[in-house]
Amino acid sequence: MPLTPEQFDKLVTKEYLKEKLENIATKKDIHNVLTAVDGIAKKHKDFETELAANQGAHDRFEERLKGLEKKQGITQFV
Repeated sequence: MPLTPEQFDKLVTKEYLKEKLENIATKKDIHNVLTAVDGIAKKHKDFETELAANQGAHDRFEERLKGLEKKQGITQFV
């Protein structure tokens, strides 16, 4: 049974298949990308934790400063 022109056009050549397979990411490539994303996520989480700690320290310092100002009778200039 001969192929029709439409059927023949749908056949895949070795070169075309080889070219398409070269563009598919391997498991190692995906692993490398996920490892990089995990590293970035960890750095971001650490940065957010550091920001929260710095804000807490700033708030404690501000409260101590207000207490000292009150104790010394210093009024703030607005």
